Amino acid sequence: MIDIKQNMSKFKDKDMQLLLGQVLRAGTVISIGIVFIGGVYYMIRHGHGVADYHVFKGVPTFVSTPAGVIGGVLSLRGQAIIQLGIMLLIATPILRVVFSTIGFVLEKDYKYVGISLLVLLIIFTSMLSGHVG
Repeated sequence: MIDIKQNMSKFKDKDMQLLLGQVLRAGTVISIGIVFIGGVYYMIRHGHGVADYHVFKGVPTFVSTPAGVIGGVLSLRGQAIIQLGIMLLIATPILRVVFSTIGFVLEKDYKYVGISLLVLLIIFTSMLSGHVG
């Protein structure tokens, strides 16, 4: 009876690892596709312009907040589409930690649930505070 239980546990571990791999792969491919589409769209609209390096223009304000990025995507601005792809690329490993936490909860491995929740807390704290390292 114990062998069946161990086999089921290994099966769940393997399934969870496959799911996590698919999440990472899909997130990366989707974000690269979005960045590529945004880049092509940006080049079609602005590729003919000559760059003026005498005046520093900086990053447009609409790509500095998530709401601005969504608004820019809805108004079909290439820079916002690129920024959305980058945001999805950053969110992909965070989503992996979330799925790992769920997997640990299902396996009732509370030590690793605590560790992964601590990792998520550190990630979100650094995102909200703006500090890195």
